[in-house]
Amino acid sequence: MPTPLAPSAQKATRTVELRLSLLESNDRQAVANRRRFKELGMVALNLVSSPGSGKTTLLERTLAEFGAATRCAAVVGDLATDNDARRLGRTRAPVAQITTGSACHLDAGMVARAVGGLDLAGARILFIENVGNLVCPASFDLGEQVRVVLLSAAEGEDKPLKYPPIFKSAHVVLLTKVDVAGVLGFDVEAAAQNVRRIAPQARVIRLSAKSGEGIKEWYDLLGSLVNSGKG
Repeated sequence: MPTPLAPSAQKATRTVELRLSLLESNDRQAVANRRRFKELGMVALNLVSSPGSGKTTLLERTLAEFGAATRCAAVVGDLATDNDARRLGRTRAPVAQITTGSACHLDAGMVARAVGGLDLAGARILFIENVGNLVCPASFDLGEQVRVVLLSAAEGEDKPLKYPPIFKSAHVVLLTKVDVAGVLGFDVEAAAQNVRRIAPQARVIRLSAKSGEGIKEWYDLLGSLVNSGKG
């Protein structure tokens, strides 16, 4: 007769099973999202980072400048408030806010519902600004073609070594706020080397949404994604 599991073991088993079920459901929706984005002729980018990395500032500039010639849309995730959506909405791009409450990441279902309320006619790029977090979003495919991880000069060069899963899943890593790297004692080259060590597949771009350094390279990348229709 099998030995009954201890209460702690039973709880652990249920937790693992529940997480697997959630991920399987999310992955099915992600496949549907990716198919829909392709049918719309739109490239979706999932932007992930720590809070305060400059995601919203970069998106605001991108929607205003790159979006002036190429129609873009955005979905913004936060635990509370619609501040970022209202800010990005001033660019006149279609923007939807997802307020997650206590959830530390977006999931594919949230994105599908948000996108369903947007006018995406003619849109070529969808930016998905994930909740500020370098841990939880790593496991959740949203249906994006390109995952972009931001690492700011206000953080530390060792972030890729401390949070490898999110960097290993990146197609692009943006080293942001490089205009103040010297003041903050942030070694941009060391950070880039750590990214390459963990994520050799990722393209690394050094930029500042404030000064404009690296912005052309970022826009060139977006243009190439639009032209190729894929990430």
